[in-house]
Amino acid sequence: MKNEVSRMCFICRNTYNKSNLLRIVKTSSGEILIDKTGKANGRGAYICNSSKCIEQIKKQKVLSRAFKCEFPATVYQKLCEELIDKK
Repeated sequence: MKNEVSRMCFICRNTYNKSNLLRIVKTSSGEILIDKTGKANGRGAYICNSSKCIEQIKKQKVLSRAFKCEFPATVYQKLCEELIDKK
């Protein structure tokens, strides 16, 4: 029996199976994207599929904190739209 890897949602801080989370990646070129494979190169952060957590990304600008750099509001808007579409 294979053990499932756990990761923490960087918004609500709850732990979930990695397969149940969405991974957001900052690539070496500075682009922010949703990693559908879970294997993309770059610094990653996981978020659960909760509407509350998705909204918090935009309100609290947590990507800036997670990736230690500033992002324009357009990045947050685009990412939230993509996350909501993935639900």
